[in-house]
Amino acid sequence: MKGKMNNQLGEIIIDTDVIANYAGSTAVECFGIVGMAAVNVKDGLVKLLKRDSLTHGINVVVDENNKITVDFHVIVAYGVSISTVADNLINNVKYKVEEFTGMEIEKINIYVEGVRVID
Repeated sequence: MKGKMNNQLGEIIIDTDVIANYAGSTAVECFGIVGMAAVNVKDGLVKLLKRDSLTHGINVVVDENNKITVDFHVIVAYGVSISTVADNLINNVKYKVEEFTGMEIEKINIYVEGVRVID
């Protein structure tokens, strides 16, 4: 389902891919996030995604009440507090996506798929 807003001039429809791309760009700017992860369910392999394919590590769902749920599959930097990184990610994404779309975020789920040492 796509996000919808109405105003006096008409209806605005936002595709979930747009929301996912914006949320992914916001996420990789957060301290401690190395990048988005693509999980191969069949093999159980986790792959770090390039910056141009961030939406593959993010799932966005807009419910019938026009509220957003975002699932992040991330790889975090070695040596950082995962709970601190997750809190930072949630706060930044919630604020920026709500400002960007004008819609409310109901839930943000973070799945830490791996840890990577940053050079």
